[in-house]
Amino acid sequence: MRYTPNPNAVVKEMLTSVGLFTLDELFSDVPNVIKEKCVLPESYGMSELSVRRQLDELAFLNETSDDCAIFLGAGCYDHYIPAAVSQLIARSEFYTAYTPYQPEISQGILQSIFEYQTLICNLTGMDIANASLYCGGSALAQACQVAAEVSKKRIILLPKTLHPDYAQIVKTYSISDQMEIRFIPEKNGQIDLELLPAYLSSEVAGVVIQYPNFYGNLEAVADIIQMVREKTDALVIMSVDPIVLSMLKSPGEWGADIAVGDAQVLGNSMSFGGPHLGFMAVTHKLLRKIPGRLVGQTVDENGKRSFVLTLQAREQHIRREKANSNICSNQALNALTVLMYLTFVGPFGLKQAALSSHRMAQYAHSLFAEAGFTFPHNVPFFREFVVNVANPHFVNKKLLEYGIIGGYELEKGLLFAFTEKRTRDEIDELVELMTTFSQEISSTNKEQLNNELKGENE
Repeated sequence: MRYTPNPNAVVKEMLTSVGLFTLDELFSDVPNVIKEKCVLPESYGMSELSVRRQLDELAFLNETSDDCAIFLGAGCYDHYIPAAVSQLIARSEFYTAYTPYQPEISQGILQSIFEYQTLICNLTGMDIANASLYCGGSALAQACQVAAEVSKKRIILLPKTLHPDYAQIVKTYSISDQMEIRFIPEKNGQIDLELLPAYLSSEVAGVVIQYPNFYGNLEAVADIIQMVREKTDALVIMSVDPIVLSMLKSPGEWGADIAVGDAQVLGNSMSFGGPHLGFMAVTHKLLRKIPGRLVGQTVDENGKRSFVLTLQAREQHIRREKANSNICSNQALNALTVLMYLTFVGPFGLKQAALSSHRMAQYAHSLFAEAGFTFPHNVPFFREFVVNVANPHFVNKKLLEYGIIGGYELEKGLLFAFTEKRTRDEIDELVELMTTFSQEISSTNKEQLNNELKGENE
């Protein structure tokens, strides 16, 4: 606590109030591997020029999406962002937006949130959207809480094909004992439709479908929802990629009750992992259950169009123990970025980005197959798919030497993502290098096996 402006007596008082004695106890849940053990050296003041040089040297150590061909996805994607978005979002009035509790002096930010909500509803086919949440995972967890609250039941069914980070966030939220998490098995990279009915009962509050799922595969949404409706009155929660909605049916068209997802792909840069923003949209019947801010349109005393915060439960602010959610904030700057992106690209541009991503993925899939690679799943996919690889970490390490950021490492393969920014030349090089590295791995494994056999014989 060297840099915390609290004297030791105050620190001790705070620790005692929560039943602890030392700071090490307070931070016991933080893994030791990320704790800094060394004592930071004292340093003296530097000139502005010296600081600038040092920061430039540190920044140069980073490799960005401008330096590498990126095939890593798994929830964060390298899509193209129009120059106009980056230019406009940097305006100072957006960076310092006034909190919209006083509508008479914050009409601009309220209007932007209202228009963001409108476009999310258009994308998802739902009736109501909130002003955004923190990320796709937390939006899903909030949706599961809504399902439990509305149904007065506890069981939430998560598919094994769900993004593992999302599953972990929902499990963390379930510590409150409001939800009981159960997992639906997978088969061939999709929800196992043969086993699904055994998990459906009158005690289920909500069923989650990720579309596309963690492996990039498209689930049999119609069949899943039909089974859920026939056997339960549970809410159907779809965690969706907003870009794919420009090509395929929306959650509203499928008949879902809640649509959530991560909108990083809509104009927000990867930024080395964040911040993201989550979106949530629901049907009319859940209007008063949705967490977070809602902006509505009205008229002022002169009959002019105006915007206000509306239908926001006061329990989120002053009666927290009775609230469905204590979320009363939103990712306003990120949401504004989404609004700008969707406005600039329009329905046609969004669909072109989706189609180009899908075509690049199909092209890569065909090249991998021609090169002799195999795939664990044989189902429709959008812009991601898994390739069987003997040593994923070794392959990624070798790819990085050639300026390529490879796929997400799984136990026995790599999950590759393809966007409209990738080119055929980049994909050709990826497959060619992968083929070379796989041959190296096979030769190494064969040599190791021969050495082992030789040792046993001796």
